[in-house]
Amino acid sequence: MTNLEKTSIALTPEMAAIVRQCVESGAYASSSELIREALRDWKTNRSLQQSELQVLKSLWQAGIDSGSGKFTDMDAIKMEARKRLASSTE
Repeated sequence: MTNLEKTSIALTPEMAAIVRQCVESGAYASSSELIREALRDWKTNRSLQQSELQVLKSLWQAGIDSGSGKFTDMDAIKMEARKRLASSTE
């Protein structure tokens, strides 16, 4: 890692204690190493969330594009669900 930029961050006392404990336990060589890993994890998680959001949007649009549903109200949906449940347990 030859190309590093130093920055200062503010942490709550609880977070700072966690960072110190991780370094003191030997899990990480430095607080910087821990923060870099946390940021990599955040970036990966953020990317997955964006992908899942795109899937959800496409499924939502597919539902809209499929046209009107066959049920007219919530009671009709419940009745159909009860029929399906009864037929699946027989």
